Amino acid sequence: MVADPTLSALTECGVVAVMRGLEPETLIETGEALRAGGVTTIEVTADSPGAIEGIDALADHFADTEVHVGAGTVVDEETANAALRAGSEFVVSPSLHEEVIETCNRYGVASFPGIMTPTEAVSAIEAGASAVKVFPAKSVGPAHVSALKGPLGQLDIVPTGGVGPDNARAYIEAGAVAVGAGGSLIDEDAIERGDFEVITANAEELVAEVEAGRRSE
Repeated sequence: MVADPTLSALTECGVVAVMRGLEPETLIETGEALRAGGVTTIEVTADSPGAIEGIDALADHFADTEVHVGAGTVVDEETANAALRAGSEFVVSPSLHEEVIETCNRYGVASFPGIMTPTEAVSAIEAGASAVKVFPAKSVGPAHVSALKGPLGQLDIVPTGGVGPDNARAYIEAGAVAVGAGGSLIDEDAIERGDFEVITANAEELVAEVEAGRRSE
């Protein structure tokens, strides 16, 4: 397991923004809007067109700032290596791929594999994962996070998939260290019309719900 400052930053912020399918020219403006709203951990999904170039541009733009840029939807070693060369500070997967975790550990980068069961969670941690991503979270809800934390209290869990301001607090109260969010943060219509203040407002709302969940734990 990598004791990476990115994991500390993620747990402090409490939100990882998932960018999927955005045009490369809008990534930086969207990233700045998220930053203004308090979200400082940004994931660009590797299955998006121009994802590696986008990660490279974001990593360069936010170098030496509090913003951490990573790659998502990484399911093989080749993509992991490409993302790391582009400057990814963390790597997220929708499922458990030990070769991806091993690649990240080799280069001292945090990895967050997707899991759903206790067996997958233990396998991920034994392989050296920094934290686990419960995905798709919307199919199981906050109770599943609580159930996993019962016997596996050491797990750092980041539920992703269907997470928004209406349920983020419940996930945090259930024991999640942070949440991953895409659609509830990244309003593509607002981006298309250049209204990045909507993105900032979405970020502020989600961060506020995470903070409320932490206060009530």
